[in-house]
Order: sequence, then C-alpha cells, then structure tokens
Amino acid sequence: MVTELMETIGRAARAAAPVLELASSDQKNRALEKAAEALGARHREILASNEQDMHGARSQGATAALLDRLRLDDQRIDSMARALKDIAGLPDPIGTVLAEWTRPNGMRIQRRRVPLGVIGIIYESRPNVTADAGALCLKSGNAVILRGGSESARSNTAVHACLQEGLAAAGLPSASIQLVPTTDRAAVGYMLAEMRAHIDIIVPRGGKQLIARVQEEARVPVIGHLEGVCHVFVERAANLEMARAIVLNAKMRRTGVCGAAETLLVDRGCAATHLKPLVAALLEAGCEVRGDAAAAQVDARVRGATEQDWYTEYLDAIIAVRVVDGVDDAIAHIGKYGSQHTDCIVTDDTAIAERFLTRVDSAIVLHNASTQFADGGEFGMGAEIGISTDKFHARGPVGVEQLTSYKYVVRGSGQIRD
Repeated sequence: MVTELMETIGRAARAAAPVLELASSDQKNRALEKAAEALGARHREILASNEQDMHGARSQGATAALLDRLRLDDQRIDSMARALKDIAGLPDPIGTVLAEWTRPNGMRIQRRRVPLGVIGIIYESRPNVTADAGALCLKSGNAVILRGGSESARSNTAVHACLQEGLAAAGLPSASIQLVPTTDRAAVGYMLAEMRAHIDIIVPRGGKQLIARVQEEARVPVIGHLEGVCHVFVERAANLEMARAIVLNAKMRRTGVCGAAETLLVDRGCAATHLKPLVAALLEAGCEVRGDAAAAQVDARVRGATEQDWYTEYLDAIIAVRVVDGVDDAIAHIGKYGSQHTDCIVTDDTAIAERFLTRVDSAIVLHNASTQFADGGEFGMGAEIGISTDKFHARGPVGVEQLTSYKYVVRGSGQIRD
C-alpha cells in the first residue's frame, strides 16, 4: 500500500532531521566524500542500470531531449562525484550568525541559520538530481525524500546506493536520504497532499506538467519554476563574433536544460550586419529557426514564427528569432513573453547593459555570457536542485544556503516587558 509506505518513509525522515541538524561539518563532509568515492567504484553498475532505463525510454518513444537528460556516461558520473566533493568543500551554513545586535534594554539578539527540516523532491529524467539533491540537503542539515521519475528508476536506485554508502561510513541515519522505492504515481499525490506532518517543503524539478501539478496540489510550501523561456538579446553595440559564440552555446550546448536559450532578439540597429550570420550559424549547427518577417527575409530556411513561439520552451534544437527596436523593446518583449528565468544581453555598451540588467525582472540576468551558465555548479554553489523563479524564499539556483531558514536567538539577563 502506498499510504503505509509513504507514512513509514515520512516518519523515518522526521526522526532523522534533528540528528542531521546537530551533525558536525566533518561528519556530513565525510558522508559526501565517501559517496563520491562510491560513485567512482560503482560506475559500471550505474551505467548498466542507466542503459536499462535508456532502453525502456526508447521503447516508449521518448524524445531526444528526454533521452539526453536521462543518459549517463563516464563523464557525467565523474561530474556527479566532483559535485559531491565540491559540496563537501563548501562552508557549512548551519549555525551561521546572519546578524546580531543589542537592544537598549541589554537583550542580545542573533539571527541564526537553521535547516528547513524535511524536504520532498519530485523530479523527472535526470539521475544526477539524485546525487545533487541528496548532497545539498545533507550539507544543509535537512533530511530528504526523493521521488524520481519511472523512466530513471534503475539509475536513481544505483546512485542512491552510493549516497547510502556514504551515510553509513559517516555514522548518519540511512533515513537522511531516502528514495521512494515505487513508480506508482499515487506516491506523488500522497507526498503533495497527505504528508504535511512529515514534509516541510516540496521542490519539483521536471517538465511544465509536473511543476504545474505540484503547484496546484501541494499542501506544503513549494520552491519551483514553471519553465525556462530564456532570451539572448544582441544589442547594436555587440561584437559579432562574441554574439555568434554566445548564441550558439546558449542554444545548442545542451538543448534540453532549462537555461537553454529559446528566443534570440536582434537589435534593428545591427540587423543589417548581425542578423543573417547569426541565423546562418544556428541553421548550420542543426537548429530549426522560426522567425518574424525580418528574420525570414535573410534565409529561405527560416520558418515563420507564430505568436505561440514567443512563449514556448522548446527544450530542443529550435529557436524563435525576432528583430526589436533597441533595448527597451527587448525588455518589453522579455517582460511579456519570458518566464523570469534567465536572460542575456550581448553588447559592448556598458550603460545599455546596465539598463538591461536592472530592468529585466528575471532570476538570472547576464551580460556577455551564455544563458547555459544558469547552473548552481557554475555559480560556485557545488550543485543545485533547480533554478527557482519564485520571489519568496529562494530565487535562482537552489543550493545549500537556499535550503535553510533562520531563527532568532535572544539572550537576556532578567528583562521583562512593561
């Protein structure tokens, strides 16, 4: 029964949470380092499990984008292990004093960082989330309940075994990082609606349908984002070679990640020199281009864009291209069609860049850098659970610090209130 299973998992996580809050930095770091070693030692087992998942996904007609997110290889396993070591090397946030002051009556007040408690993470496709999420929650002193997608069940189980090995080596409860051992979709519904006594916050990571379901059904707070409709704006003062390199990387490095560019905006002031070579570079790289009238005129291979294209997160080798009338028009387009995720301006005009960075209301804004840097690891955070477009609690990459809250510690000497 799903109910009995999830209640058992929830009670175990709630029991583990106070142990983790008091665990030493050395103990948590040892668990992460031993888990990283286990990933290296078990890489053949992990790859074999992943190949079974890949075979199943192919037989179900999975898209190229999903298969890319699902696939593991030696390099990706090495990256997971390196992320665990990087997280181990981060400062321990728990117990950090964020602010302190003394009141006129002599009371001393501190605002101190504490764990959230028990975190539920629901995710699809990417097995690396098992390692990243488990490690980030452990480092931040939280117990975590992981519920991965059915398409990656074998891979997640193999990765989770490495995390368990690390916990055992450090003498921490095995319930610190639990993986829901069923692909029954009822487990997701139960986590969202029936585990308020056990789960303090839910973090979803996956497609638009999953995120929407979580935000609609969850009866605990949620950290998440709906989609990444990310833009690159090539302003009239942009260096063409830099713009070409950034646009190609932002779109084509990995098309299935949430930081992939989905729309290219080109300033009318440089369209005569920049639009055609940028469109040609994308087409030659194997990207389908859907453009407005100006973009369609520069290359016969450009398909006409519809209104829906400006709203679309393709997660595929497709991009929408539009010519805009300067930075304010670009900002207006992003404000109307964007998802407040990640947006970039390419320009050598620092004043225009600052206008863009200040006025675009997105979690991440970049000047002269690819949108694919929207990643906690690239920000020096070790890894991330996801990119939050929320404005409450956490925004941008959700790393160790974003998985904490705080409490006030007040020390007196007998003060009473009038």
